[in-house]
Amino acid sequence: MGEYCHRREYALRYSDFDFKDELRLSSLLALVQEAACTSADELGFGYDALKPRNFGFITVQTYCKLLAPVPLEDTLTVETWPLPPRHVIFERDYRVLNGKGEEAALLASRWCLVDLKTFSLLTPERLAEVHARCPYRNEKTVEPPSWKIPKLGVEGTEALRMKVYNTRCDHYLHANNTYYADFFLDCFTMEELSRLKIAAFQISYVKQAKEGAELLILRKDLEDGVLLEAHEGEDLIAQFRLYTEARA
Repeated sequence: MGEYCHRREYALRYSDFDFKDELRLSSLLALVQEAACTSADELGFGYDALKPRNFGFITVQTYCKLLAPVPLEDTLTVETWPLPPRHVIFERDYRVLNGKGEEAALLASRWCLVDLKTFSLLTPERLAEVHARCPYRNEKTVEPPSWKIPKLGVEGTEALRMKVYNTRCDHYLHANNTYYADFFLDCFTMEELSRLKIAAFQISYVKQAKEGAELLILRKDLEDGVLLEAHEGEDLIAQFRLYTEARA
């Protein structure tokens, strides 16, 4: 028997693509989130299995490297597996294939198991019976240059002010991780995005943004991309690192 790998094909919709007819980053994140959830279900630690214990998994960091284009009306196949956890960090990697079987994207993600009443972090031992039989896999698809995204401090300039509404929130009553890609890309104009090729991106989720949260997003342009931060008052909510190249 080979190593565990959850594999699932998804049909793409026109609404999954942006004004350039390129796959939205939020749509890509939604697909890998779906694959992660169905994989967790079959391994015994999905949402329905953990809800009676008031436990849940939340994404804390994601890194994605984009490799091949995904045309309209294409399909995507997502392969995913969990890696051995370390202290309170649970890792999961993904390989995303386009309809031609080419690697379209490689992703690495970090998750935390939390007590949903207090949102305190839990170790794998709290799921001892599942942890003991989980078919963890050591293969990494991709690694970010660093999991730590530099903080902007006073160097960021205001790029956007926005409010989180209920349509962005999930069953944990906070803005779902997939929507942050839209929040941050709204800090760009169509003209800017038309000139840039996104080679990779990285998101760190620091605190929850709940319904009614008023976010200030700061921006700093770099030679090879852009740094952005979302703040609610004095609290840092999330960070975004975009790696870009000039279009050919």
